[in-house]
Amino acid sequence: MSSPEKKAPRLYSRRGDLGETSLIYGPRVGKDHVRIVALGTIDELSSWLGVVRQNDLEPELENVLLRLQCRLFDLGEEVASMDPYRVDGKKMTSDDVKALEATIDRWQAKTPYFRGFVISTGARSAVDLHMARTVCRRLERRLTALLRFDPSFSPRALAWCNRVGDLLFLLARYENERLKYDDSLEHALEKLHDNDLDVF
Repeated sequence: MSSPEKKAPRLYSRRGDLGETSLIYGPRVGKDHVRIVALGTIDELSSWLGVVRQNDLEPELENVLLRLQCRLFDLGEEVASMDPYRVDGKKMTSDDVKALEATIDRWQAKTPYFRGFVISTGARSAVDLHMARTVCRRLERRLTALLRFDPSFSPRALAWCNRVGDLLFLLARYENERLKYDDSLEHALEKLHDNDLDVF
């Protein structure tokens, strides 16, 4: 006799209808709590990395972005916990920051040096990476607010996020170089002059 199929739990619980949610090993808090706002930005960054990965990327770059998405789950667990040392997930450490710096160094060696301002333009993959970068910088601001709110929050997580923003900027430049797009602000201003556009 076959066993009856288990009924899937409801997707909605109704417990958040009054604008509250639960932290790990902590109380229920408002959905505008500094930790919840940071968690939402982590989710947004991961989603943008997913958008970037829909482009035709080199396998090595695809792996870097997938790795970042996976590590963002670890960061989210750390942010969501009032007592991160009770959480089984991996915490951000100084070694994680150094590993990201080594990754930045590897990709910088592949990207021609450029001194100046760049504009979000060029290859679709580069523009998507710039969008991810701006969300990452917003996440960095959210984590800064969290550190001020709770000094026990690890500054290593904040440093890791800072390096992710640096890496995403570099990867956007790499993609435009690879696909032969000029993303310099100087080039954009030259195009305006060449087209003699009379705008604002």
